[in-house]
Amino acid sequence: MRRPLGTAALLLLVGAVLAVLGAGSAQAAGYRYWSFWEGDGGKGWAYATQGPSVVRPDDGAVQGFRFSVSEDSQDSAQPRRAPDFGAVCADTPAKDGRKRIALVIDPGTAADAPDGEKPPALRTACAQVAPDASTAEALASVAKPLRYDGSAMLCAITGYPRSGCGEQTDGSSGSADASSSSEDAADASAAGDAGRSDGGGGPSAGVLTGVGAVLVLGAAAVFQARRRR
Repeated sequence: MRRPLGTAALLLLVGAVLAVLGAGSAQAAGYRYWSFWEGDGGKGWAYATQGPSVVRPDDGAVQGFRFSVSEDSQDSAQPRRAPDFGAVCADTPAKDGRKRIALVIDPGTAADAPDGEKPPALRTACAQVAPDASTAEALASVAKPLRYDGSAMLCAITGYPRSGCGEQTDGSSGSADASSSSEDAADASAAGDAGRSDGGGGPSAGVLTGVGAVLVLGAAAVFQARRRR
């Protein structure tokens, strides 16, 4: 039995919307990398707007690092320890000609770990360094070995992870596309506004735009089909 043109157009519209939504879900891949955070005056964590080799924090600052899988700075997971300088540096007395930087190093969860690796425990450290030292230098003083890639992106802290650097994942834990470049992850890591940890799972703006376009085209197709009847 032949379907009415309006019904056929409507079915085509529904199928197109589902295809766009499915494509959006399939593309919801992220990058596995160390994100960099700064203590926001005791109010929580803020996603750093510059890299750790550039930032030169003042005495009493708190800096954080979190290893996780995320699409960009908007959904990056924050360190799972509050930025409390007093708690981290309580046993490190002040010293003339040196500054103290509290560091929170959070290797993340097993779900974010690369295949065959287990994240070490979250740790804190109080780095006592020269007054002009960068965050990267403070980190190196307490968390060696560090590993960087050719573009100076931080790949590993205290040897974790053993390999890889900002590789793209397919959205499932422990899986990555080895052909992706760490430069893309560096762009995500340097996106530069306050990070949030709620990790909302709604569709992206691009997916919603695509759905809207499909709806407009589909409505036009239904209208034309009815005019021809």
